[in-house]
Amino acid sequence: MRLGRRKLVDGTLVIVGSGQLGSALLRGLVRSGTVPPERVVCTDLRTEQLAALEAEHGVRTSTDNRTAVAEADVVVLGLKPQVLPAVLPDVAQSLREGALVISLAAGVTLETLEAGLPDGTAVVRVMSNTPVQVDRAMSVVAAGREATDRHLDTAEALLTPVGAVLRLDEHHLDAVTALSGSGPAYLFLFAEAMIEAGVLQGLPRDVATQLTGQTLLGAATLLQDSDQTPAALRAAVTSPGGTTAAALRTFEQQGLRAAVLDAVDAATQRSRALG
Repeated sequence: MRLGRRKLVDGTLVIVGSGQLGSALLRGLVRSGTVPPERVVCTDLRTEQLAALEAEHGVRTSTDNRTAVAEADVVVLGLKPQVLPAVLPDVAQSLREGALVISLAAGVTLETLEAGLPDGTAVVRVMSNTPVQVDRAMSVVAAGREATDRHLDTAEALLTPVGAVLRLDEHHLDAVTALSGSGPAYLFLFAEAMIEAGVLQGLPRDVATQLTGQTLLGAATLLQDSDQTPAALRAAVTSPGGTTAAALRTFEQQGLRAAVLDAVDAATQRSRALG
């Protein structure tokens, strides 16, 4: 396991599927200078989306996956998993020897990707999450059979501008999906509950929303930047017999910890079933 480091990526990058995830990745790459815009080609079926990307970033665009992939040194598959099977044959037909394929499609295994691409293709599978939209993604990369450390370095260089990156073996990715892939939704649900609780106690909704958002942001930053464990940070907020202690006792009585454990386990099992 290691943290990614940013570096310049050589050659031509083709992003197949320029939706939410692909566009967010593109913004980070262009802003950071990791890939010059003139060496990026974005594909999509929506011409209005491509026109917007051209105007905003100065990249080249195409609705023809085969033509675009034919010049690629690195291909990023920014497609939804249900769309990928229809597009993968076009990629396979045009892929140059030695090109690296990086898949952002959640749940699509390395085995499936490698079976649909020419023999010997280096493939890296990525599990990321929605905070990629604000450059705070948590991305995990896993290497296929032909992928070397150099290929992983390239994948990390592409992902680091939009967040943190770790390398793990693929067998961990179901748990990664359940924890960090689905994790933002857990936090949003907790935020909804906190806001409703504030409103119930008489706060205006906009005030409860601001209090909740800034509190969660500050706590997450403290957790990330501190060398203390979550338990130690929690203890520092909890005075004996105080308000926090009363709230935490209620959480424990209602089974919050067990519910989180069960939820992540359920998501992990579902990820395995879908894969």
